[in-house]
Amino acid sequence: MTDCKTDYDAIVIGAGHNGLAAALILQRAGLRTLCLESGRYAGGMASTVELFDGYRFEIAGSVQFPTSAVVSAELGLDGLDSIDLEVMSVAMRGVGDDPLIQYTDPMRLFTHLSEVHGAEAVNGMAGLLAWSQAPTRALGRFEAGRPPKTLDEMYACATNEFERSAVDDMLFGSVTDVLDRYLPDPEKHAALRGSFTVLAVNTLYRGPATPGSAAALAYGLGVPDENTVLMKKLRGGIGALTGHLCDTFTGLGGQLRLRAKVTEILVDSAGSKGRVAGVRTESGDTVTAPVVVSAVAPDITVTQLIDASAVPEDVRARYARTDHRGSYLQMHFALDEAPVFATPYEALNDPAMQASLGIFCTPEEVQQQWEDARRGIVPSDPTVVLQIPSLHDPDLAPAGKHAASAFALWFPIEGDGNYGEMKVEMGQRVIDKITRLAPNFERSITRHTTFTPRHMGTMFGAPGGDYCHGLLNSDQIGPNRPGPRGFLGQPLPVEGLYLGSAGCHGGPGITFIPGYNAAHQVLADR
Repeated sequence: MTDCKTDYDAIVIGAGHNGLAAALILQRAGLRTLCLESGRYAGGMASTVELFDGYRFEIAGSVQFPTSAVVSAELGLDGLDSIDLEVMSVAMRGVGDDPLIQYTDPMRLFTHLSEVHGAEAVNGMAGLLAWSQAPTRALGRFEAGRPPKTLDEMYACATNEFERSAVDDMLFGSVTDVLDRYLPDPEKHAALRGSFTVLAVNTLYRGPATPGSAAALAYGLGVPDENTVLMKKLRGGIGALTGHLCDTFTGLGGQLRLRAKVTEILVDSAGSKGRVAGVRTESGDTVTAPVVVSAVAPDITVTQLIDASAVPEDVRARYARTDHRGSYLQMHFALDEAPVFATPYEALNDPAMQASLGIFCTPEEVQQQWEDARRGIVPSDPTVVLQIPSLHDPDLAPAGKHAASAFALWFPIEGDGNYGEMKVEMGQRVIDKITRLAPNFERSITRHTTFTPRHMGTMFGAPGGDYCHGLLNSDQIGPNRPGPRGFLGQPLPVEGLYLGSAGCHGGPGITFIPGYNAAHQVLADR
């Protein structure tokens, strides 16, 4: 029922993909909804942004993850214009090895694995995917409208001893433990091992040999078992997706305000519980509503946006312990020409092979680089993932030119090193690594920019530059990741307040589950 005494029926804080999903669902349900975004544009880390004249970049997120069919249908995602890629990614060590080509056609992928990398690689991949099934069900990453599971419920997802062991691995084991079991050959399986390592540790501040890191591997391998929209690239970049959500929301009458940073969630005291009354912005404006959905990090919401008297100290302390240590480098390049790879990688000069190129290190090297980074040492040979989306989506760059982006681990965030100098040093090492394989790369760069976790935190409000809003450590998944109303067994004592960011159950990746869950919890409660 509409409260005529308030400015809006619901306020959503943050116009990233989760915030926009929540706002759209609430507006469509008949709630007068306002979405407030602190930045200059909607989309957050799922945006396509013009950093240089004529060059547009996927500033952080670049692919739509496997998406629940229910969520996809409700948000109208099925009709978005996607790019048909023959090859989703290529993985290699860069030491003269045979590249591992991830064809989008599963049969072609397994044929390639068998013919080029051997039957052991096929069996190892099959074993790894089988291992991931029980952890995927236990995590419930794609389960729309369902709360996180308790530990007992997670174990109950296992149907036999093998699956119970897999859940054990997820909670207590390491990435290296799992890879050593299914892809044990450090040479023949090097590219695969490096690829799966980065799939996991890019959501952690832990090395792949660290106990508990296997939880992030299970997250990365998870795929919903219903009819799904598979991982895909969108024409116009990932910003086309959030642009669609924004246009749909405002087309339904929803209100979006940019450059409107929320500094306080207003709470009226009422007995043992408070009730949301609205928000106050940095400019001093007060907007009233009986419902607030926060799509910023849960710990920021609870410890910084709400008056301390509204939440018990033990609850605040639990949120305050969230691990946000982002440790990466993001680079964006304007290129005069596409990379031209030298022997023995000439096959990669086919544009079909250059959508996403991973130049990986071994799990052992990644572990050592993480340990070095903790001492303030810039990795001498960082893992690099290079994407050139303009090869398949030419409107992202001027005619004949290219927009490319690179992601690398680990940028030192501890120690006493000079932050600016380390940024330049690591950025050059990323360029050098690509140029060793494609000699024209460095000279083709006309402009580039480099973002560290500190920059990403400033631009997008992600604490510590952590795009997960809570890293995927084993103690920050399942029952230890809040749902829309807080942690299992410890709900937030503020009626009308809901959490809907990547730091919530469902987690990071462009799946919309946290925002979807928050909106539907609002509707269920009403």
